[in-house]
Amino acid sequence: MTGIFKGKAYGSVNVGERGQIVIPAGLRKDLNILPGEQIMVFAEPDKKLISMMHVRDFSALLEKAGKIISQLETHVPKRGTNDKKQG
Repeated sequence: MTGIFKGKAYGSVNVGERGQIVIPAGLRKDLNILPGEQIMVFAEPDKKLISMMHVRDFSALLEKAGKIISQLETHVPKRGTNDKKQG
C-alpha cells in the first residue's frame, strides 16, 4: 500500500460484548505476539487510529529515550549556574 498507510492489512475484527478483540493470527505470527504477553494500546482520537506494541518494546523505547535525554542534559546549563546579577 502507498500513501498514508504503509503497513499490511490483516483483515477486520469484531468487538465482543466486553470490548475484547482477537488479534488476527497472521499479525500475531508476524509480530511474535505470544499468549499472555502484555501489549500497550495507544489511540489518536482525532485520526480515529488505534496502535499497539509489545510492552517490552515500549520499555526499550523509553530506556533509549532516557539515555538520549541524559546525554542532552549534559549540554544544557543547570538552572542558576549562569545567572549573574546585573549591577
